[in-house]
Amino acid sequence: MYEAVHVRPDGESTVARMALTAAEQGYEGLVVRNHGDATADYDAEAITAEYGVDVVDGVEVRAERRSRAAGFVTSHRTRRTVVCVHGGPLNRFAVEDERVDVLAHPMDGGDVNHVLARAAAENGVRIEFDLSRVLRADGGPRVRAIADLRKLRELVAKYDAPHVVSADARGHLQLRAPRELVAVGEVIGLDAEWIREGLREWGRLAARNRERRSDSFIEPGVRRGRYEEDD
Repeated sequence: MYEAVHVRPDGESTVARMALTAAEQGYEGLVVRNHGDATADYDAEAITAEYGVDVVDGVEVRAERRSRAAGFVTSHRTRRTVVCVHGGPLNRFAVEDERVDVLAHPMDGGDVNHVLARAAAENGVRIEFDLSRVLRADGGPRVRAIADLRKLRELVAKYDAPHVVSADARGHLQLRAPRELVAVGEVIGLDAEWIREGLREWGRLAARNRERRSDSFIEPGVRRGRYEEDD
């Protein structure tokens, strides 16, 4: 299972500190998804070797306008393994662009309806179930967060849209082990396997995109053979 995190300077902890905690909690990998204006400097291979946690280079695009977001996605798509879009006002843009891997924080200042859920399914854009407000808020905000997640679950299930799950940690103290996220999910009406699948999907996504960026990849289902040469 994988988790997707924000690290220094977008968060409070370094990639190495996050990886150490993630390893202790039983994660196989971390997707580093800092916002595009707060990129982190780290050696993914060295950290992976030291802590045994696969470190995946990602980004979370954040923009006020659709045109700006499209430009950022174009720029990052060839350089990052996982490309997320910070949702809310950009929800529709994200689910309609097949270059986007994950619609992050869809209920953060925005909403998801049947049109967006269907578009996400058609374009293979994973919708994030962000558990951060359930874990770290209380009172009214927490109640609204639970209602949002339940609504999102119904739509995603109805249209068979892909999904990921995250605690959206911005420091190693905010990381939660998979079993803890499963327990939280069950309490608020998201079954255990749904949470596990959402955590696994980050790793599947990273593996798929790494393969697509490899020299042997031509298109889905087609690979360059050992003795083939480029035209």
